[in-house]
Amino acid sequence: MMPKSRSNNRIRRRFVDNLYSLDLIQASEYPFVGNEAFNLSQLLQRDYPVVPGFVVSAKALWEFIAILGKSEPLLADLPSSYLYVDVDNPRQLQQVAQQIRHKIQGATLASVLASTLSEISETTLAPAAIFHPSLSMTSPGSGIEEDTGETGVARLDQPQIFSTLPDKILGSYICPRQPLAMEVSLKQVWAELFRARSLFYWQRHTIGLQQLNLAVLIQPMWDAIASGTLQINQTEGYIQATWGLGTALGKGEVVPDYYQIEIETGIVLASRLGRKTRAYGLCLEPDSLSVTENSLQTYLLSEEQQKQYTLKDKYLQELITISQRLVADISSTFSLEWTLWQTSENSEPELQITKFSPQTGQKWDASQLRVEPSHHASKLAYSVGSTTSYGKLFTSVQVGSRPNVLEASSDSIGSNFSEHTVNPSITPMLVRGLPAAPGRVTATAHVISGEGKNVSAIVSGRILVAQSVSPDWLPGLKHVAAIITEQGGITSHAGIIARELGIPCVVGAAGITQIIETGESLLVDGGQGEVYRLGTKQGFPVEKLHGSGFRKREAKVNFQPSNFQNTFPIATQLLVNLSQPDSLEKIVGLPVDGVGLLRSEVMMLEILNNLHPSQWHRQGHERELVERLAQLIVQFTVTLAPRPVFYRSTDWRSHEFPSLSGDHLVTEAEVNPMLGLRGTRRYLSDPASFDLELAALQEVYAYGCRNLRLILPFVRTVEEFTFCRRRVEQVGLTDNPDFQLWIMAEVPSVLFLLPDYVKAGVQGISIGTNDLTQLLLGADREQRQLETLMAGCHPVVKQAIQQLIEMAKEAGIPCSICGQATVQDPELIDLLVQWGITSISVDVKDVEATYQAITRAEQRLLLDAARNKSKGLGVKGKGENI
Repeated sequence: MMPKSRSNNRIRRRFVDNLYSLDLIQASEYPFVGNEAFNLSQLLQRDYPVVPGFVVSAKALWEFIAILGKSEPLLADLPSSYLYVDVDNPRQLQQVAQQIRHKIQGATLASVLASTLSEISETTLAPAAIFHPSLSMTSPGSGIEEDTGETGVARLDQPQIFSTLPDKILGSYICPRQPLAMEVSLKQVWAELFRARSLFYWQRHTIGLQQLNLAVLIQPMWDAIASGTLQINQTEGYIQATWGLGTALGKGEVVPDYYQIEIETGIVLASRLGRKTRAYGLCLEPDSLSVTENSLQTYLLSEEQQKQYTLKDKYLQELITISQRLVADISSTFSLEWTLWQTSENSEPELQITKFSPQTGQKWDASQLRVEPSHHASKLAYSVGSTTSYGKLFTSVQVGSRPNVLEASSDSIGSNFSEHTVNPSITPMLVRGLPAAPGRVTATAHVISGEGKNVSAIVSGRILVAQSVSPDWLPGLKHVAAIITEQGGITSHAGIIARELGIPCVVGAAGITQIIETGESLLVDGGQGEVYRLGTKQGFPVEKLHGSGFRKREAKVNFQPSNFQNTFPIATQLLVNLSQPDSLEKIVGLPVDGVGLLRSEVMMLEILNNLHPSQWHRQGHERELVERLAQLIVQFTVTLAPRPVFYRSTDWRSHEFPSLSGDHLVTEAEVNPMLGLRGTRRYLSDPASFDLELAALQEVYAYGCRNLRLILPFVRTVEEFTFCRRRVEQVGLTDNPDFQLWIMAEVPSVLFLLPDYVKAGVQGISIGTNDLTQLLLGADREQRQLETLMAGCHPVVKQAIQQLIEMAKEAGIPCSICGQATVQDPELIDLLVQWGITSISVDVKDVEATYQAITRAEQRLLLDAARNKSKGLGVKGKGENI
């Protein structure tokens, strides 16, 4: 590799065609070298500490493809084609992607390029090299054209750059300093362009392959002493640091050291020692090739290292100085990655920038820092307060200030409602609770209190008023007009059931069963969390109110298919949470990519005849139950085909299904059933019931339904997963090529064990925000008093979600998210898209709003990227923006 210092005499710009020296790249060559390489090049030319290197031009890939296409029909038209493939057909998508990547990885490089890589490997002093994708994108029709000159090679004809692409959609590769290994690594990065996830993204965004210019940045690599990130937002900066290479930080396997700095003064405002137990270093076998995992090894840190801050004062101050320079020279908002390593050319460790992204527009939450006296400054400039608002709190509005006009919900109460008003002084608000399911309806109350819980006695069209609702009440709730409960939060079962049934629901309405009597007329506003009594006591006849626009809901509302129009395609999959076949009619016309959460235990209540599955087994009726369950699941798989249906296996919790008899595992009431015998832990104690479910899933595949997937709930340990995976294998489900086995990421242990889960066979994760939130914050989601912790999305939960997404990407598996977090905190969707979530699964009523939110988030990312790139190309000279 070229040394950092350069001769004043400009040497040849390229050793060979299509190879650029990182320190000599000009602004006009941006399309050929891509975003990442260009940014680092501009810093290097301003004498910032950047690792030197070379860039294989974007033209090299298409020349390679053009030559390969002469003998491989599959690749013949790639440079001028959109590569039409049915991305909604997972099997076809995987097959096409694998074939293309296999052809690329098995082909031979041009001799000139191969010899140049060999020359680089012989001249560099580093033990390894890293190959980074460096991508840019051109407008349609301005891609590769044939040169009319004598060379006869393909060229990029002054492309117009209009967008960058999501970070880390393409992977990097580390290899030992060997010619063959470097050739393999180059082709592996090229093949990243044709991964199934990449092809899916290109097609969903109507991006033609000829618009993509993939250069490859090659840099030397040493074993790192430390590494981390630096993010600057206007006047403040945040540094993360950990021992070794950045792999542990990227995988979320450590909690890094944090530093908060003030840019103008360079003062360290706050610091926090992280929890660092492991680190990554190079592991280079003499004959190994390019698989990144085989080039790295993890090692445990000593207790002394764990108790030390990673950065010495000297290097911390160097990072601060770099940040101040960058703010003055380049941008007031940016992020970078840095590494501290000991090279053979220097006696002292050297801190170098390995990645730079200007104008990120993203601000870290300073509340992550638990401030300790800084060991880098004599005093703190200020302390980070502890009064940060964690998400949106549900607050009440005083009657006197409440607007008279209540917005209509025509699904529940008649389309003329918005033309009329309700006078609070005439129909006073009775109780405020928490808004759990939107809609407004007037109907007669049916109160269930004390021990009497005869749900089947509720007359159709009544409003159920109860202390709480459990899942086994579902059959009796299908015909109620609304639900009001004294207990529970927004993520309680009352809210979950009501949202799927499409009926208004207010939870946490204290004392409601003592105030309301059966037979009273009520107005329930599930969107505001308010309940009004309607009667003659206030001098306003119920009939008069009904006649002025309200409609009694004495029967089930007929659902009308959505007329939603897909105005903009999205790459993030939008899935829906379901448990009832009746709900299938509600997704007609909606832009859903499948079922992200099919709640099995709620769905099975229809077929169990009040008997627990273990009782069916003991009575010898397993085959009948298997057939019943299979027929139920087939309704979903056939309706959604070929879109995936993720069936979450049963998560029986003892306090939620008291009507089911015969559960031999429940001999006495559990003290804390939310943390008791549930999820996969129950399968170890009652494998027969789990086997019944697996047999039903195999029956579904026997019917020809290939779009069924399995998610295991509440998995606490890798051993639990392994037990379940073996039973899945025994029943033959893994023999189906389309079958996938996922886990719910809802127990905090998955934050530390995900790599081990993946090694054990996990093929995807779905983040269950309801359970994850209550376990991270120690807040029972059924307790109204703790609802403020469950409302919105606490920074701790956001950090956990981000960590899980990044770990999943690192492991190469998809990551979905379900639960109420995305609805309670709409801004979370922006973050999820930025972090790279694969799919978002929501209740039916939230599909359209979530689609629009994803659309805005993806468009915002593309727009910001386009603005950044445009700004970077618009100014020339020494102070040029990147």
